[in-house]
Amino acid sequence: MSSKLRQISDKLWTGELSTRIENPMMQMMGLEPLQDGLAFVSSFANVSALGTSEGLVLVDTGSFLLARQIHGSLREWTDARLHTAVFTHGHADHVFGVATFEEEAEHKGWAQPVVIAHEALAARFDRYKYTRGYNSIINERQFRVPGLQWPSEYRYPDVTYRDTKVVTVGGERLELFHGKGETDDGTWVWLPERKVLCTGDMFIWASPNCGNPQKAQRYPREWALALRQMAALGAETLLPGHGPPIWGADRVEQALTETAQLLESIVEQTVSRMNAGMRLDEIIGQVRAPEALLARPYLRPIYDEPEFVVRNLWRLYGGWYDGNPAHLKPARDEALGAEVAALAGGAAALVARAEALSLSGEHALACHLAEWAGKAAPGDAVVEAARSQVYARRADAEGSLMAQSVYLQASNTSS
Repeated sequence: MSSKLRQISDKLWTGELSTRIENPMMQMMGLEPLQDGLAFVSSFANVSALGTSEGLVLVDTGSFLLARQIHGSLREWTDARLHTAVFTHGHADHVFGVATFEEEAEHKGWAQPVVIAHEALAARFDRYKYTRGYNSIINERQFRVPGLQWPSEYRYPDVTYRDTKVVTVGGERLELFHGKGETDDGTWVWLPERKVLCTGDMFIWASPNCGNPQKAQRYPREWALALRQMAALGAETLLPGHGPPIWGADRVEQALTETAQLLESIVEQTVSRMNAGMRLDEIIGQVRAPEALLARPYLRPIYDEPEFVVRNLWRLYGGWYDGNPAHLKPARDEALGAEVAALAGGAAALVARAEALSLSGEHALACHLAEWAGKAAPGDAVVEAARSQVYARRADAEGSLMAQSVYLQASNTSS
């Protein structure tokens, strides 16, 4: 009998289940043993658990919202002390499960666990503390969690490495590799004797989170290189940062290789146009991610999307100036809105045109006009109501969580 995780994985792979409906980011199916001494905790951010004669080894430890729930699931599987935790990167949904095990170790007189991560991770935690308010705001918006407060304390690693590191615990060998991707502090883990690959967020059952408009720099080219390196290993099981595992060497290689191909295509198209001197706006209008790849069940743009990756590449290689001279030192939004409204015959005329465009499916243009109208007539109830509807329709038309969340908040703040 197939396990629940395997059933979900197979149905997603074949398209029987759509990731647009059964969102892998949100799957929380608890713990399931995969091999003797190996278990997988399906959560908002997954946790891979390895039981050894010296204690438990975890690859990632869960979010600050779900850490105790994950601890409880693991304790139903093993009562061994936590020996080692590996952080695949410093995002808050992956690094907050250690404290519960440390409390337990202190109570029971056990040795405290050792945390291993890439050397760049500490700087990420420092930045999160420095920008705590901003991170609360953007994550409340992105994940639609009202009142979300970003953490102020972090468990820094005890041991760091730069390029590669081999860790052996209780006879189990873990090979750690650094790879830039969603973050600059990324680690992926290879268990050679088991042929198991823990990718962290370098694979998430969706188009890579490589352009997130509200977050720090991503690294598409280096991400693809890391995926190619993983694909060459012959892994038979892939344990991702989000979504169910993938079983079978052919499927694992295909998923990794095609994710790399998607990123490589966007990178090549974007950089070649940058090298030709094109503006960002022109590049966005021309770059097209391969439709055959976006149609794959594990590459659909349900979270991030290719246009945002293009913008991220521009930021990485070109800075913030987009090539339009009017944008170098632009007029303030209020001044621009007032001038456009005056030309249109008033904010009411401007927002009426925005509504007409919105209803005809011209959402991008409609949002520009609605925004200008709102700036030209702040507090006008008719303008605000129309602006809210324009952004609500835009959100309904979007496929990625990133875009939906921004437009929904814009709609809600207009009402």
